[in-house]
Amino acid sequence: MARRIDVTGAGGVRLAAWEFGDPPKSSRTHETTPDATAPGDTAADGTAADGTGPGGAAPSYGAGGLPGVLLLHGLMGRASHWAPTARWLSARHRAVALDQRGHGRSDKPPRAAYTREAYVEDVESALEQLGLGPAVLIGHAMGALTAWQLAAKRPDLVRGLIICDMRASALGGASQHTWTEWFRAWPVPFATLADVRKWFGEDDPWVERPNPARGEFYAEVMAESPDGWRPVFEPAQMLRSRETWVHDAHWEELAQVRCPTLVVRGLDGELGRAEAQEMVRVLPRGQYAEVADAGHLVHYDQPEAWRAAIEPFLDSLREG
Repeated sequence: MARRIDVTGAGGVRLAAWEFGDPPKSSRTHETTPDATAPGDTAADGTAADGTGPGGAAPSYGAGGLPGVLLLHGLMGRASHWAPTARWLSARHRAVALDQRGHGRSDKPPRAAYTREAYVEDVESALEQLGLGPAVLIGHAMGALTAWQLAAKRPDLVRGLIICDMRASALGGASQHTWTEWFRAWPVPFATLADVRKWFGEDDPWVERPNPARGEFYAEVMAESPDGWRPVFEPAQMLRSRETWVHDAHWEELAQVRCPTLVVRGLDGELGRAEAQEMVRVLPRGQYAEVADAGHLVHYDQPEAWRAAIEPFLDSLREG
């Protein structure tokens, strides 16, 4: 099962966190499942985009409890993308996935800050309110950037870090322009979820070859509206979020991360091998892994190979 816990991020933004596995018996938090539905806003995975009331922060497990893991999705993602990973993690960890601001069921206030600082402060607040730290942070793409920035800022909250397919070099203004044009190309609203899967998995001009997993990934971030299926996020907010980091390199931040860190790349992903290995070199306690037959969505493309890549690292943290 998955249990929703509302936490408060920077500037009072409400964030939805999802704990996988059996909740503590003493918990009085609001409970639901990712398969719940709500009138007027049903996502592709059956997830409602609103809540039925605020939840309280879960208590810490305390001494002898399960070690905490916080999973952070990338730009346009949502906590439910981590469900398969979180479920197997929950056997030996307290596994929580966070819908970051502007994503999933978390608030999407139009005037809120969508800066690097806001995303990092959100995760800092979530760890403290959940009683999860010091935790292992597992981040994909933008979520990985947030994770390593927090690890550099608050080493007391992070005992281990897994970076999944995120570059440390600056991507530049041309990259932002490409994303702007890509959003404009989306044929929204989509008439059916099958259309969503086909366009993102086959017809998207930015796709080099058919990728059914990519189609499923984007189907999961769509919600049904009166005129068809639309994303649960605002593309303009995604571009604002991205604008705050694509022009900067992040090597100095990586050098400040003191905890054990695993850099994982998909063999056909956006993070090249040379850059990934340089990230490992810059990280004081860096390690490297790659997943064959996987693109940018490593954990979605090859879930079993992804598990095989990260589980030994997680085991080493428990043993250490």
